[in-house]
Amino acid sequence: MPTKCKAALSINFKEPLLIEEIWVDDPRQGEVKINISACGVCHSDILYMDGAWGGNLPSVFGHEGAGIVDSCGPGVEHIKPGDRVAVSLLRSCGQCYYCQRQLSSQCENTFATDEPYRLKMLDGTSVNRGLRTGCFAEYAVVHKSQVVKLPDEMNLNSASLLTCGVITGFGSVVNTASIKAGEHVVVIGTGGVGVHCIQGARVSHAATITAVDVSDEKLEFAKRLGATRIINSTREGVREVVLEVTQNRGADAVFVATGHPAALDGIFKLIRPGGLLVLVGMPSNGVYFSFETVEFIDANQVILGSKMGGSNLKVDIANLIELYDAGKLELDALISSTYPLENINEAIDATRTGVGMRNVVVM
Repeated sequence: MPTKCKAALSINFKEPLLIEEIWVDDPRQGEVKINISACGVCHSDILYMDGAWGGNLPSVFGHEGAGIVDSCGPGVEHIKPGDRVAVSLLRSCGQCYYCQRQLSSQCENTFATDEPYRLKMLDGTSVNRGLRTGCFAEYAVVHKSQVVKLPDEMNLNSASLLTCGVITGFGSVVNTASIKAGEHVVVIGTGGVGVHCIQGARVSHAATITAVDVSDEKLEFAKRLGATRIINSTREGVREVVLEVTQNRGADAVFVATGHPAALDGIFKLIRPGGLLVLVGMPSNGVYFSFETVEFIDANQVILGSKMGGSNLKVDIANLIELYDAGKLELDALISSTYPLENINEAIDATRTGVGMRNVVVM
């Protein structure tokens, strides 16, 4: 039987979420129903609920989830009811053109969980599952590929961060850019994704890690996580400092971990010939940037997009948990505040205004 539970629904773009009761369908072939314990508030949720990427309403957002498996459909073998799990928007069939080429984030298959009637309001109105997950709710049903088993002792509030902010930032450094020991890294934007770019660079033994932001509080936290130089761009010239710490060559790689268009102004002046620009932060639809093509070609520079850090969910989260257990990856200190589901709009407002590193909604 479908489960009746509370969820935070977006009825209109740019308006507060409403706490409503909805019906959540039971899992089918290859699906898992999870009793959600915690869900991080990501800026992607806010962009989506503000209408930056379009989409259908009403919708349940929330995609950094962790909880306990309630039930499994046929064909689910790697987890069982009672297991503690992390839930991600990443999903894959394992068989399509992209999955076979290690680009599972581009999986071209369709999934039954996308059918609108899988979530319903009590009056029968179909509810959309935002970002393929819908974890701002007491229960969620997702494809088995979106679920990773966690150690029994792991804190679920901290575990929820793994499935977006951590794998996106960390993976952009380790997977997308393959940063090597001794290289010089610049991270622009030190929010919930940027700090994990910094952690990825630290674990990769980068020679220097320069963090750029406009918030002194976030920059100080970035220093705690491994930044070797911090720049408040409202007070210092970013290019001058980057050239100073890189022997006047420029960075081996610059990671833009914010979707703010201004972050791309003059970006190639920070990068050495042959260096990388890695775009990590997600902007709204319709954001463009331009650059001097001849200079770009002459310098042999490279632009890379990094969706969710190019992550293989099961492999990368297992590696991140190992680093966390070994004290090499910080998660717990990233949680600034927790909010009950009923106060989710406070959590969203705090995130929207840049208060804290990561706010988590707990059920």
